[in-house]
Amino acid sequence: MYSSRLRKIFSEKGIEIGDRIRIEKAGRVYEGLLMPKTEFSDPDCVVIKLDSGYNIGIAWEKNMKIEKLKSAEKKKLGRIDESLLRIKFNPEKPKISLISTGGTIASRVDYRTGGVHAASSPEEILHNVPELADIVNIHEMLSPVNKMSEDFSPKDWIETARVVAKRLNSEDRGVIITHGTDTMHFTSAALSFFLRNLTKPVILVGAQRSSDRGSSDAGMNLICAAHVSVSDVAEVGICMHGEMSDSFCLFIRGTKVRKMHTSRRDAFRPINEKPLARVWPSGKIEWINQKRKKRKEGEVELDAKFEERIAMLKVYPGSDPEVIDFLVSKGCKGFVIEGTGLGHVPTFAEKSWIEPIKKHVKDGIPFVVTSQTLYGRVNPHVYTNLRILFKEAKAIPGEDMLPETAYVKLGWVLGHTQDMDEIRKMMLTDYAGEITDRSLPEGFLY
Repeated sequence: MYSSRLRKIFSEKGIEIGDRIRIEKAGRVYEGLLMPKTEFSDPDCVVIKLDSGYNIGIAWEKNMKIEKLKSAEKKKLGRIDESLLRIKFNPEKPKISLISTGGTIASRVDYRTGGVHAASSPEEILHNVPELADIVNIHEMLSPVNKMSEDFSPKDWIETARVVAKRLNSEDRGVIITHGTDTMHFTSAALSFFLRNLTKPVILVGAQRSSDRGSSDAGMNLICAAHVSVSDVAEVGICMHGEMSDSFCLFIRGTKVRKMHTSRRDAFRPINEKPLARVWPSGKIEWINQKRKKRKEGEVELDAKFEERIAMLKVYPGSDPEVIDFLVSKGCKGFVIEGTGLGHVPTFAEKSWIEPIKKHVKDGIPFVVTSQTLYGRVNPHVYTNLRILFKEAKAIPGEDMLPETAYVKLGWVLGHTQDMDEIRKMMLTDYAGEITDRSLPEGFLY
């Protein structure tokens, strides 16, 4: 709430939240919509939204002038008028479906707190990107899940995969999924395993900045995703900014992609592989990875069996393996370990991980070892400690899989079998481009 002094001034001027106002201060003029004061801002600072989309705070002084612009309509802050949400697409354009699952791309600013919350409908997302109508005919807009991605669970992956499979087995040319960025690479990995015999593109797209911000990356990401959705590729992938400026996006395989920065617009990078393509808003696509799968005829099979009782553990100096026993006592059926370097765990340390792993493997609980370094691959043959882990304790090397991808894959594998030999075989089989034959130099820090 604004200070009593400012509230009195607003009342005298007939100004309410959402009105367009003009402020004159120190010879400068500012125009915009009057915003509510956030819970944590200065009560004597007037906040207005400029026409650029950015907010500005102006500290109140006695000599300031403020007036309401009478010709302006009062706006419903953070809301788009329903009359503007009647979106028309050209039926002559290729048909695709948009599946909205929440996240920043489907969010708006909460002007009470100044934070961002998931609230927008698919129609609101598209309202901000009218250029899509020139590329595709989005004739289905579905929302099986609506939450920030940190709140996702495997059940949400399964429900999303069910809806995607149904749309892929229709006349749609492809499917775009809007998703929160924090765990988008988990979902892209899950869909990569759940959707077998993929015949069309499935593109996950998000935004690092909400659609109502002037610096939002949502529009360009969606435009580039739309171009990929009607291309000749048949992959699950993530399409996001390729660099900080609005130049091009990268389309990256769903099992080889990871969010590598908290806030940069080009946060998603390929790991241990080149991206599938660079995509420009103009529609130009430069295919980089020649191992991509291409569009074909046929039905997509939904195979979403998943064992949720698995865990990821990170080793570190002094880490206590008793956590393994605790999780097993709670019913955990499998582990992905983020080892150091080539896949090490404390071996001859005071708190060795070898015996607990060996004991539980004998009891039918698999341990898949990946690397904290992310780049490169686990190698069971270099050091004595590695030979002990993989030869004696019978852990499964995760090759060059990302820890998150290995986690999703292990849950999917355990949804199909509990036989240890079959688990090992399936974990070492490449199903969705998650394992590369060789670690090539161009796959590092792309």
